[in-house]
Amino acid sequence: MTNTLANYRGRFAPSPTGPLHKGSLVAAIASYLEAKKHNGQWLIRMEDVDESRNVKGAADNILRSLEAFGFEWDEKVIYQTQRKQAYAEALQQLKNKNLIYPCTCSRKDLKTLADSGQLISSTMGYIYPGTCINKSFDTVTTKNHSIRIKTDTSKISFEDSLQGNYSQQLNVDSGDFIIQRRDGLFAYQLAVVVDDAFQDITHVVRGMDLIDSTPRQIYLQQCLNLPSLKYTHLPVILNSFGEKLSKQTGAEGIGLTANITLLLECLEFLGQNPPKELKTENLTTVWEWARAHWNLQ
Repeated sequence: MTNTLANYRGRFAPSPTGPLHKGSLVAAIASYLEAKKHNGQWLIRMEDVDESRNVKGAADNILRSLEAFGFEWDEKVIYQTQRKQAYAEALQQLKNKNLIYPCTCSRKDLKTLADSGQLISSTMGYIYPGTCINKSFDTVTTKNHSIRIKTDTSKISFEDSLQGNYSQQLNVDSGDFIIQRRDGLFAYQLAVVVDDAFQDITHVVRGMDLIDSTPRQIYLQQCLNLPSLKYTHLPVILNSFGEKLSKQTGAEGIGLTANITLLLECLEFLGQNPPKELKTENLTTVWEWARAHWNLQ
């Protein structure tokens, strides 16, 4: 029996740093089927905010791969590179609330502090010690600075539908984190929060590698008075070296032609146990089975 959630809106948000690979296909399948199970909408957002990493033609390649595999999205694809004004407005809101400050610390400065043992380490890297927290935008004479958001001792928690309760105390676990880089590019954490609100996203289904980012995103939602979301973080595929399968670890692209075997492998990885007979069926039949039998748990 199909469940329904009023106004369920999910999304798949790849980064165009290369072709779509198997790990990303898993996330796309899960977010797509979860949205369809709840009679919801499924959107695509191209997270190209980090322009230094974008590969020419990769965004179009990703969309063609998704089309070839039978995905259908419900609204026009949005691109973060076209949304800079929205991020600037969010930054101004945070500035008006005295929640951000300019940081002139370079990577070299932070490495020096780390090498001398003056930085605390966490699972997300070194915790910024607040060196620049008392600096104001009026006193910084150069534009060569990043912008950090102030964190506090409050506990940020959420209930993940697969992983259970997850929480962080941001000032200890991440420190004051960057929301605009020294080169002027907006950081992923800010962009994704602004865009989820803009697209009225209600549910996020994505890889477990992003779970550490979620408390920071919830914190930004709170600071910007934006709606909270429901989150699901999936297991990620590992390569033969035990690394997360990704473009950085040499993951191969899935191509521009539907591969039934690959689709079934992804469903198997997601615990759906598709019958072997589906290997000889067409794409439509595989998706019909997947929709009818999808179970996130």
